[in-house]
Order: sequence, then structure tokens, then C-alpha cells
Amino acid sequence: MPVKIRLQRHGKKGKPFYWIVAADGRAKRDGRYLEKIGTYNPNVNPAEINLDVDKAVTWLQNGAQPTDTAKNILSYKGAMLKNHLVGGVRKGALTQEQADEKFATWLEEKATKVSDKEAGLSKAESEAKAKAFAAEKAVNEARIAAAVPETEEAGDASDEIEALEVADEDAPETIDEAQEKAAE
Repeated sequence: MPVKIRLQRHGKKGKPFYWIVAADGRAKRDGRYLEKIGTYNPNVNPAEINLDVDKAVTWLQNGAQPTDTAKNILSYKGAMLKNHLVGGVRKGALTQEQADEKFATWLEEKATKVSDKEAGLSKAESEAKAKAFAAEKAVNEARIAAAVPETEEAGDASDEIEALEVADEDAPETIDEAQEKAAE
């Protein structure tokens, strides 16, 4: 029975979520599996991967063949490196302590790379927000500048209103006063 380590799709349409599973190579993609090794969520940046490295190494040691995408994920999380180091220990090229030390240093380096990427992403996001804010501010200032001539025109209209009010003061208050003025 050829065993494969592959992705099993779950989630909604347009929002994939994958399980990383060890399954019989003849089984359907989303069908029966032997063991769930982890999960992979590509909907976030950086992608969220939860993997039980020890289970993955056990399956690799037992002859399971990962698919291309699963192999990339296993490499990213260090399962392929750990499998390689375990093979070296079995052959006697290095001791278990040396293998554990190499794996631990690799994990630290990987963690710093991931944290640097996350910091870069948050910095890029904040810069994008700052640019959007500056563009919005420029648009608002342009609107205010365009509204200023309208208020100056409104000032001319207020002069006309004052002139009408002065003329209105000279106007008679009642109809009788208007008739008396017309008689004069």
C-alpha cells in the first residue's frame, strides 16, 4: 500500500483550508486517510501552518512519499531536515545530540526569518495606511480650496442682502403707510 503525505481540502468556496494527512495513494483526495499530521491555512499572510513534525518524520521514515506541495510545507517546517538528520544518526554519521543541536539552531534561524517577514509586512501595511491618509487629506484640502471661492461669492450675495435690507428700512411698514407715501 503506497502511502502519500498530501493535502486534503476543506473550507468554503474561495476560502480553502487544508489538512495535511498521510493517506493511501489510491484513496480520493478528500477521502479516507490514515492519520492527520497537521493543518495549512493559506488565507492569511504569512500562511499559518500547524504540523506535528515528529509524526511527519515517522511517516517519512516508514516510506511515505510527500506530494510536491506537501514536501514544500514539510521543508518549511523542518520535517524534511529532521528526517535527513535522523537518517544520519541511523547511519552513524553524527550523534543524536548533534542532530538535535543542528535542528534547534535551524529552528531559531527560521523563527527570526519569519518574525522579520511579519515585521516587514506590518511596516508595509502601516506605510500603505499613511499614504492613503495623506492622499485623503490632499483630496479634502482640495475640496476646501474649491469651496472658498463659493463663500466669496456668498460674500457678494451678502452685500446685496444688506442693500436690500437698507432699502427695506425705507419701505413702509403697512399698506396704509404705502398709500400715504404714494399720495405724497
